Amino acid sequence: MKLSSYVIDRRPLRIPAFRRLWTASAVAAVGGSFSLVAVPTQLFTLTGSSATVGVSAVISTCALILSALWSGALADTMDCRRLLLAGNAGLGLAYVGLWLNAELGSVPVLLVLVALYGLSFGVTMTTMGAAVPRVVPTEQLVAANSLSALTRYTGAVVGPLLAGLLIPAVGLGTLYLLDAVALLVVLWAVGKLPAMPRPRHRGIARQLGEGVRYLARERILIAILVVDLAAMVLAMPVALFPELAEQTYGGSAGGGVELGLLFAAYPTGVLLAGLMSGTFSRAKRHGALMASAAVAWGACVVILGLAAHLWIAVLALVAGGAVNFVLSTFRNAIAQAYTDEALRGRIQGALTVVLVGGPQLANVVHGFGGAWIGAQWAIGIGGALAAFTVLLVLRAVPELWRYESG
Repeated sequence: MKLSSYVIDRRPLRIPAFRRLWTASAVAAVGGSFSLVAVPTQLFTLTGSSATVGVSAVISTCALILSALWSGALADTMDCRRLLLAGNAGLGLAYVGLWLNAELGSVPVLLVLVALYGLSFGVTMTTMGAAVPRVVPTEQLVAANSLSALTRYTGAVVGPLLAGLLIPAVGLGTLYLLDAVALLVVLWAVGKLPAMPRPRHRGIARQLGEGVRYLARERILIAILVVDLAAMVLAMPVALFPELAEQTYGGSAGGGVELGLLFAAYPTGVLLAGLMSGTFSRAKRHGALMASAAVAWGACVVILGLAAHLWIAVLALVAGGAVNFVLSTFRNAIAQAYTDEALRGRIQGALTVVLVGGPQLANVVHGFGGAWIGAQWAIGIGGALAAFTVLLVLRAVPELWRYESG
């Protein structure tokens, strides 16, 4: 086979509308990460309180979840292009406000802007997911989601690294300004998208209720949400990495190489899988691949919990990052292809809630679990429970395993 059969499948980039969506998400992924570093840094500098930083994270997450559900309903009733423009305009206002507030140093203003950021990001994240299947043919959805995920994860790695280098050189205010400038590119790319008109419906509450009823009767959609929640909540032990690095692998208190390797291993696996996603982007058995990846992720976390040596833990996390990339890619592709076109926005909103809320809940679960039975036991049991939950889902909803792309 040619090398091109293994490397990332770039076919969706030949579609002008998707290429513009992808450009917008790429710029936002790197640029938007600046504020994710700058805001907690500024809050801690102003207050000296990690609790205040935690409050800002709660505000942003709650705003994002509410916005995801609301904008998911809107994405089914109005032009996604207009909704993306509105969401990105809100992000622009938040960035400009953060830039102006960098000199004022007002904590209440900063928290209000954090809420505006969460609301706006929820709109863009949900609407972007709903727009992809409207511009990409079904047979290329896996490739399109692989490209989008690779961009998102690359931004999550590169953005904070650049922010860490730039803060001492140019200051927090300049980082916010750079985010605002980068958003001009995003607005340009979104503005060039074709119109995506939708039939108008009355009442957002009625639309949300219809979405809940649809989700409740579609067993495959319920199954992928449960599988995703199991992987996100039961088997995402990031909160225990500091304890694991220090007490199991002899790392320095407060950080060190061991902690850095644990945090770097997972995104490394994600990026490797993304770059080699041509190996699975043309596969037909989407359900089996998603479920297998979820079980494999649980197994990798079990190995992490059992690992007595750092190198084994790092390899487990690299492998885990790779299979989790496969899991998330096929989860999105199944949801986008299987869902009725009239309800894609609302289902995407539900997926966004899981994607955002799952890791936050995982931090709570693993934090308490680690304090109760120890980090390694909590990690290992969490991974085993995640894999077992997936097997239970497959027994209850066998059609998920049999699901193939059309």
